[in-house]
Amino acid sequence: MGFTMSLNFILLLVMVATNILSLYHLSSTVQSPKPPLPAPVPDHLIRQLNTIRATINHLTRHNPSSASATAKPSSVVPLDLMLHSQIGPIASSCHNHPDLLHRYMNYTPFLTCPFDPDLQETLILNGCHPLPRRRCFSKTPSKPPSSLPLTPFPTSLPDSGVIWNKYSCKSFACLLQNNPASFDLNAQRSSLLKYTSELDLPVSQFMQLANSANSAIRLGIDIGGGTGTFAALMKKSYNVTMLTTTMNVNAPYNEAVALRGLVPLHVPLQQRFPVFDGTMDLVRCGRAVNRWIPVSVMEFMFYDVDRVLRAGGYLWVDRFFSKAVDLEKIYAPLIRKLGYKKVKWAVANKTDPSGLKHGEVYLTALLQKPASKS
Repeated sequence: MGFTMSLNFILLLVMVATNILSLYHLSSTVQSPKPPLPAPVPDHLIRQLNTIRATINHLTRHNPSSASATAKPSSVVPLDLMLHSQIGPIASSCHNHPDLLHRYMNYTPFLTCPFDPDLQETLILNGCHPLPRRRCFSKTPSKPPSSLPLTPFPTSLPDSGVIWNKYSCKSFACLLQNNPASFDLNAQRSSLLKYTSELDLPVSQFMQLANSANSAIRLGIDIGGGTGTFAALMKKSYNVTMLTTTMNVNAPYNEAVALRGLVPLHVPLQQRFPVFDGTMDLVRCGRAVNRWIPVSVMEFMFYDVDRVLRAGGYLWVDRFFSKAVDLEKIYAPLIRKLGYKKVKWAVANKTDPSGLKHGEVYLTALLQKPASKS
């Protein structure tokens, strides 16, 4: 009933707007002694019609069926929320997935938001970011930790700082056992400090290179930084503030970063970095940046890296992997297009079964952004 009344009201608005346009053209014709050219339609009327048309299209697309019409009223998304999803500051890609967006916006205003991280991740990875919920309260753990770690390398992370409902593991101990590559913090730290092959760039060596070039390292972004170990090491050893972009794919990565006293950015690779131009000293691309990313997305990412880096800042590509032929023909030219000074460029075969099967290689590169010529 509410939907029908709203739709009828909007159709009435369309009729009114149409009549206004007709009167406008009629008055223009009566006042002119000669048959004039059609008078241009005022911009404000066009905008009103476009808004009404978009609203009708959106409501028609989600018109509840006869089966769902008998459901409880709370299951129907309020009209004003759907309108808000149209005019709010959200990515246009959200509207490319109307069913997902409809599920996501089906909430009760001024109450606790539904806890659906899997739905959020799906929308974000499809380019729907920032997400459009604005008028509900985020769900928190029922018993938050009484104390938080004061060091980025604690002996353990508090399980009570995470809502585990949607994850197969229900504790950090479980994640450590089943996904040590991401949640063994000490092993990750060791891998960032050691040198075992030309692909390695220990953090201490990087800082020496930067110091020798009189390039201060104070601020940076770690793209695809997982649980934030690179940011933790830079903070603890060098007092460098790193932002970590990470996604909660099958595990609470953002919560892990925050529990270590670091700043997580819940943004996908295709999202513009939420920092101002020319302010970062370092942008590091971790192993999440690889050949599985569409080339168009990667190109956008590298140009946004250039946007946020200051002159003299560094782009650090850490073990990017791809097929050898693709590195030569696609990715290396894409990176060289930036015009950065090459400080390190190392390529070696990827020797695991997948690498041997597909002829893959690793690239580790350190590049320095030059000052603009004009």
